[in-house]
Amino acid sequence: MLSSLKNQVAFFRQFRTRFETTGAVAPSSRFLARSMTSFLAARDLNVPVRVLEIGPGTGPVTDSIVRLLKPNDVFDLVELNEEFVQILHDRFETEATWKTAKAQSTIYQLPIQEFDATAPYDFVISGLPLNNFPAELVSVIADTYFRLLKPGGTLSYFEYMYVRPIRKMVTRGAERVRITAIDDTLQAHCIRCRVRRDNIWVNVPPAWVQHLQKEL
Repeated sequence: MLSSLKNQVAFFRQFRTRFETTGAVAPSSRFLARSMTSFLAARDLNVPVRVLEIGPGTGPVTDSIVRLLKPNDVFDLVELNEEFVQILHDRFETEATWKTAKAQSTIYQLPIQEFDATAPYDFVISGLPLNNFPAELVSVIADTYFRLLKPGGTLSYFEYMYVRPIRKMVTRGAERVRITAIDDTLQAHCIRCRVRRDNIWVNVPPAWVQHLQKEL
């Protein structure tokens, strides 16, 4: 309980000082985490998989992932925020469930578009706040998701409900151009590759989880 409270305080502190890369006032709920990992949970347990989590923050979704890993799986995490990276390392050192997955888990501190994996992933799970980024960066990140994903692999990411539609209605000028371009990029990928969208009402704020599959 004390560790969880400390992580929430750290998350809120990063939200206040680095909103553009944190993007939320609270860590993801367990309901959101369950949805984000639902395809991993349904995988064939007899086949080892490679899992990539992007933007894990303090680890609310990571906690669900480590509980689903099997001994021969590979788990990589890419996180830019140095305070979050330290929290993740601490959790792998101190929390029982995380410690069992430590040997197969590697944390990388760098922007995801600069990450060069040794092999593609069966599952890419992203918590990046895409609506906060420049439109050009969102396009690069979306392409990176699919570059890192195996053919037939699943990408799961979340976005807060109705943020882009509302911003498109109430903003003007450069901000409206930015959010419209982001919407066009993400909608194009969803139209082509989406296999499911989950509505997560028990989260702050409520969120959609988008599940996309890379073409074979």
